[in-house]
Amino acid sequence: MKVSNTVFCSLVLTAGMLGSAHAYEPGDIIVRAGLTTVAPDESSSNVTVQDVGNVGMGTSVNSDTQLGLNVVYMFSDNIGLELLAASPFKHDINLTDTQDNDLGLGDGKLAQSRQLPPTLSVIYYLPVSETIQPYLGLGLNYTVFFDEEFVGSRENQSFNNLSLEESFGIAAQIGMDYKLDEHWLVNASVRYIDIDTRANFDVLDLPAKVSVDVDPWVYSVMLGYKF
Repeated sequence: MKVSNTVFCSLVLTAGMLGSAHAYEPGDIIVRAGLTTVAPDESSSNVTVQDVGNVGMGTSVNSDTQLGLNVVYMFSDNIGLELLAASPFKHDINLTDTQDNDLGLGDGKLAQSRQLPPTLSVIYYLPVSETIQPYLGLGLNYTVFFDEEFVGSRENQSFNNLSLEESFGIAAQIGMDYKLDEHWLVNASVRYIDIDTRANFDVLDLPAKVSVDVDPWVYSVMLGYKF
């Protein structure tokens, strides 16, 4: 994955030099809320149409920002279980590389879809200081897509019956809590999520499909409270 080895090593070295400085205790619950951006780093196969084959078009997916929520339960001073949730993300799906065939469909917005990417992760806090608490996380993501629909201009081109398959994948993150006082904190994190889906639809009254590796970077800035 694309998590920086340099950052990881720096955090480990810092923790070793400063020694143990735990801000949390077993049984602590941390609730965070704030802005979360899902920025796809996608790649796409070409569109395949039944009885026609590869028609030389691909897709891309736009970013979106929504309210992000997560809850952490601490099992020890430095190990916790985190559940990431959010309000539904809405993404524009674009048709690309249409010049590679003679269908004349044109690049541009193709469809839109909403998705929810709940992610459960084990996180490990590096005991740097009482105030600054960096952490690493590794977990499992489940993404479900819904409200998929083609835009009107594409329906006029005979695109219809869009559905996106759900996805299971691993997730990795790096983040930091900055304690403001005994209970309040500010959090920032970056995570990489393995999201792969296949879009199934009809075009020109023929079944078609395209596989998309969405693989987003997810950026969050949140305000948190420790119970």
